[in-house]
Amino acid sequence: MSDDQELTGPVTQTRRALLTGAGAVGAAVVLAACGGEDSGDGSAPTSGGPAVSSSGDAGGGDRQGAQSLVRTADVPVGGGVVLAAEGVVITQPSAGEFKGFDPICTHQGCPVTNVDGGTINCTCHGSKFSIADGSVKAGPATKPLPPKDVKVTGDQISFA
Repeated sequence: MSDDQELTGPVTQTRRALLTGAGAVGAAVVLAACGGEDSGDGSAPTSGGPAVSSSGDAGGGDRQGAQSLVRTADVPVGGGVVLAAEGVVITQPSAGEFKGFDPICTHQGCPVTNVDGGTINCTCHGSKFSIADGSVKAGPATKPLPPKDVKVTGDQISFA
């Protein structure tokens, strides 16, 4: 536009310009979600839910022994429960043996979603971890879930 031209009314965008802009924003979001593999920083999931830090204290590090997380009767033998808000997965590999693990998948930082068939499962990319020691049973994850110390007092499980 030259200095001697002036606008006579409000500027309007064409439909093509608006669609092009929206497409560019959508492409940027998709590319950002397809980040590098196994970054290990646990900063954000690529899909499957809200970001949860994998710093080892996700929701429970400051509550050392403070309050009950779950009752022993609520953790099935050969299975477990994901306590996302508390930042822990509690498993019972054999009767009376309780284990705690970080609930963040070591592949790309997605929260694990369930415990089924003897494994802790991340449905973002299909990784599976042992309920006994957190080791990788199926990839793409290559690192085990970090343990979290838990203790049993009577019929209550809490952070150790």
